[in-house]
Amino acid sequence: MTEDDLTAPDDQAAGTGGHLREHEVRTALLDLLAEVGAVTATEAASRLGYSSGLCSFHLRQLARHGYIEEAPHSGGRARPWRLRRHTPAAGGGAENEFSDLARGLEDESWQRWLARRHQVPSEWCHDEAFSAVAYLTPQEMSRVADVIRRALAPYQDREQRPLARPDGARPVTLITRLFPLLPHPADSPGQD
Repeated sequence: MTEDDLTAPDDQAAGTGGHLREHEVRTALLDLLAEVGAVTATEAASRLGYSSGLCSFHLRQLARHGYIEEAPHSGGRARPWRLRRHTPAAGGGAENEFSDLARGLEDESWQRWLARRHQVPSEWCHDEAFSAVAYLTPQEMSRVADVIRRALAPYQDREQRPLARPDGARPVTLITRLFPLLPHPADSPGQD
């Protein structure tokens, strides 16, 4: 922990997902949570090589800013954390479900995959990336997102229930970004 961590102003409301400075430990914690699902500060410290106190501090900061939340647990002193589960805003409004930090982690994970995919077992040496453009109304876009969420629902409990995972299951990143395409700005006169 640095002096900046202790003295940085922190006036964001809890759970807002407000701006939180990028930090090596927080980035490592978010990456770990994306990989394994849920961890305690002690588990994170063991995996990442930091002290449990430092991990605990940064986990609380991430929770305070709405990036993570407490995972269900059976009591006791252990306090597991997981990435925050996002839900659509009440009233059907389109909520930006991923913060800039989460998008950066997605992009970083994708680049790591591209650089190291030759090192994984052959059955995992492919990806299922695809993209499409569809002409949709805002309501249709929301319905498409709901269909994707429902398609993934049968697999969501495996994050918290390791025994529900079939043999050979590994964490797989599932990224869907639905957003309207904006027109390109008109070329300025006099530019080539």
